[in-house]
Amino acid sequence: MNMCFVTPNKLIWILFLSTTFFSFAQEKKTAILFFENEPIIAVLTSIEDVFDIRFSYPDKLLEGTQISLSEKEWSVNEVLSELSSQSTLHFQFINERYVIVSEKMLSLDEVQVLEDVVIKSYLTEGISKKKNAVFILKPNRIGLLPGLIEADVLESIQQLPGVNSINETASGLVVRGGGTDQNRMIWNGINIYHKGHLFGMISPFNSNSTAQVLFVNKGTHPRYGERISSVIDISSHSNIANEVEAKFGVNGISADGYVHIPVLKNKLSIQASIRRSYTEWYESFTFQNYAEKVFQTTKIEHENDSYNDFYFIDYNVSLQYKPNENHTIKLNTIYIDNNLDFIGKDSFNTNSFNDILAIKNEGYGMQWDWKLNSKYQIKTNAFASKYRLNYNYIERNTLEQVSDFDKRNIVFDSGITSEINFKASKDALFTAGYQYNFKDVSYAYLQTDELSFVLDSDQKRASTHSLFGNYSYTNSKIVHIEAGFRINNYSSFNTLKFEPRILVYKNLFKNIGVQVSGEIKNQIINEIDETVVSDLSLENKLWRLVDGSKFPIINSKQFSAGFVYTNKGWNIDLDHYYKKIKGVSALSLGFLNPVDSDFHIGGQDIFGIDFYIHKSFRNFNAWLSYSYNDVTSTFDGLNNNKSFPSSNNISHSFSTSFAYKWNNFQLAISWNWRTGKPYTEAIVNPETGAISFSKINSKQLPEYHRLDLSSTYHFKFSEESKLNGKVGFSIRNLYNKDNHLSREYSGNNGLNDPIEVIDKTSLGFTPNFIFQLTW
Repeated sequence: MNMCFVTPNKLIWILFLSTTFFSFAQEKKTAILFFENEPIIAVLTSIEDVFDIRFSYPDKLLEGTQISLSEKEWSVNEVLSELSSQSTLHFQFINERYVIVSEKMLSLDEVQVLEDVVIKSYLTEGISKKKNAVFILKPNRIGLLPGLIEADVLESIQQLPGVNSINETASGLVVRGGGTDQNRMIWNGINIYHKGHLFGMISPFNSNSTAQVLFVNKGTHPRYGERISSVIDISSHSNIANEVEAKFGVNGISADGYVHIPVLKNKLSIQASIRRSYTEWYESFTFQNYAEKVFQTTKIEHENDSYNDFYFIDYNVSLQYKPNENHTIKLNTIYIDNNLDFIGKDSFNTNSFNDILAIKNEGYGMQWDWKLNSKYQIKTNAFASKYRLNYNYIERNTLEQVSDFDKRNIVFDSGITSEINFKASKDALFTAGYQYNFKDVSYAYLQTDELSFVLDSDQKRASTHSLFGNYSYTNSKIVHIEAGFRINNYSSFNTLKFEPRILVYKNLFKNIGVQVSGEIKNQIINEIDETVVSDLSLENKLWRLVDGSKFPIINSKQFSAGFVYTNKGWNIDLDHYYKKIKGVSALSLGFLNPVDSDFHIGGQDIFGIDFYIHKSFRNFNAWLSYSYNDVTSTFDGLNNNKSFPSSNNISHSFSTSFAYKWNNFQLAISWNWRTGKPYTEAIVNPETGAISFSKINSKQLPEYHRLDLSSTYHFKFSEESKLNGKVGFSIRNLYNKDNHLSREYSGNNGLNDPIEVIDKTSLGFTPNFIFQLTW
């Protein structure tokens, strides 16, 4: 076998197989290529040698552009398309051998993304980090992540430093010590409140229709308000399809489909995706393990004579219309639905218990981008979102209905945003905008057979007018600056809040940059914990608006500083941060105080460190991350007004991953470890039965750790066919570790009530599979 290596400066490698295969590859114009952060002029030189073509370009056009290509077999057209996507370059063949390289026309957003990327492969290809600290995830390009067989939006984010899921769900994200209700989830400009399928275990967003995800945990652009911890901004494909694209897949829990259909050439196309569980007809081992975790400690786990009907479905549709080069209009709708119907009977078959739970989120939106000229662009977004939770518990005897309990939570959220972007120069971009938002949030607890007795209820409305502005300056040789502000007028509370935002990224040396950011943010909606009459205990968190007085506006101040190092396949990212949060409310029953059931107002102090190191070499990819977190809470009237560890304080978390890719085969494995969650211990005197409590959250659950594995293989049915396939499997918790997620107590409604300890544990050994077809 003859091996040919082309080695421009700072090489990478290009491998040819045997002489016979080399001749065949030349005929097909394919070769195995791999580049890691190489200057594009070196990449083009290699491509010229390999494919026997010649590029024509002005030298200045290629300055400062770096390219990375994953190792696989590439055709010349595939390579040029990938180079174009990673740069501002356009490639045009003038004959079979000669290619003209020119600068393509890009939108302001595309220019900013290309210029600002500081780490191109964060964890894996398809995930990058910009100089403004925004993580960009592109599900269709994301390499294999351990424990996942699909590029799940929320579970991919969980693997980033500083992000934890304490309850081991997809949507229960704890970002830098913040609460799970402090993360704003947006799909095509629509606010989403649904926590995910199977009570948060599965992301509510279908990755097939997702083109890009922006994840922001610091230095937030002032166009984003409403939540104080993070932003997850999800966008579906915005291109106009020229031919039919389709996907169909099935895994251990659900089946899904996606289609993108052209309607008017280069002007109008429609994309739609749908996903539905098939668990009513067949319960796989994967689903049984998920269900065992979700329903543990509830009546569903313990009832033998019972009927349990559960299913979920989600779909979304987007229509893209581009009447000309200057206007793009997008109409969107999304629907997410979970339903549970459980019927149990007592041992004498005289009484029955029926739990009915429905959780839905529907949304509608319109996005309009208007490019006035090469300097000005206007973006407008309007949306309406409705979230509904309805839980009904009915108890019957053989003759009649005995009791009826109903819990309801409704969130109606609507708004409009319009902003103008002005490209003042090659380096400077100004943004100014206005945003209006209206929220109507209610919850109610009703009891008796006519549901006439109101246990608790609340309804509030809030209108918010916001102005925001931002100045962005990017010069790769000098500095990157984001400086902006947001002014919120909460007219319902007669309150004005000012939110300054700033981020600075400065290259100290060629491969080392320093990043500093600061921000102030406010939040007027949060979740509260309420107990349920039935012991189903699946959805006890309800959305509620603050009132500006008894429940004040939640305020957060965050400062962070760190550095980034990139060189020859090495990436290091280190960040320190401090957050101070005020206006947090807590129900004292959550801290086991049976004589005090009031809400208490307080705050949190959070200090943390996130460290990440990554190395890629040829077919291999390895990374390690570590996070330190110190979250303390202080509430009026609790713990003598002294601070105590927060319930979501995970002091230390560590993960390491190793991935291998060869042609169309991928394998990834990771090990995750973290300290246990704090809890308050209940102590029962064995002689008197009296109950006492340790200091709030002074105890800690055992350490958590697990090993995850994933593998996929992509294949073609034939060289001529457009039909491609993908098969894969994953295993979570490979060595079946019994991890404790939480410790709770029941039966402490009075001082002398007996207490039952309820320990919730993690997923055990859980395999999953995928089979997917792409057209």
